[in-house]
Amino acid sequence: MSQVLLFNKPFNVLSQFTDKERADNPRKTLADFLEAPQYRAAGRLDYDSEGLLILTNDGALQHQLANPRGKQWKTYWVQVEGEATPDLCQQLSDGVDLKDGRSLPARCRLLEIPTIWDRNPPIRYRASIPDSWIELSIREGRNRQVRRMTAAAGFPTLRLIRRSVGPFHIGNLQPGESRYEPASSLRSAT
Repeated sequence: MSQVLLFNKPFNVLSQFTDKERADNPRKTLADFLEAPQYRAAGRLDYDSEGLLILTNDGALQHQLANPRGKQWKTYWVQVEGEATPDLCQQLSDGVDLKDGRSLPARCRLLEIPTIWDRNPPIRYRASIPDSWIELSIREGRNRQVRRMTAAAGFPTLRLIRRSVGPFHIGNLQPGESRYEPASSLRSAT
C-alpha cells in the first residue's frame, strides 16, 4: 500500500539517510530520526532549511511529487532581513530574475511573527537591522530558489521553513517528528 511519511526536518539535518561526503565526521541525517528503510525522500530540503520533508514507499509517487513538471505548490514561511512590504510580495509574485532565468509567478503575503519552535542555534539578532516574515509559495524546485528569490529582491533569507507541498501540510509536527498519511491524499487533490 502506498503511503507518505511527513517529517518535520530540523535545521542542519541532511534530507537523506547517510552522509557519504563526510564519513569521518558525519552530519545528522534522516537515520537519526526515522526507521523507514523502504521510504525515499520525494524532493529535497536544504541542510540549512527546516520543515516538511515528504518520504514515500512508492517510486511513481516519489517522481510525481519531486518532478518539477508536476508543479506542486510548495509553501514556505520565510524570515527575511529587512522590513518586508507589499511591494516585496508583488515583486516575488511577479517573478524575479535569477542567474538561471526568471522565476515563475509565485504567491506571497506578509506574515505576523509566526508561533513556531525555537531554532538551535538561533538566528543571529541584530538590533540595528529589522527582520520580518513572509509566506511564499512556488511551483518550481530550483536549487536554493526561495533564498535566491528573496536575495534578488534585496531581502536575504535568515530562516526558511517549508509548511506544505501540494495537499500535504506539516500541521503540528515538531522538529524531528513524523506521521504517516495515505498517498490517496495527493491523488484526490490532482
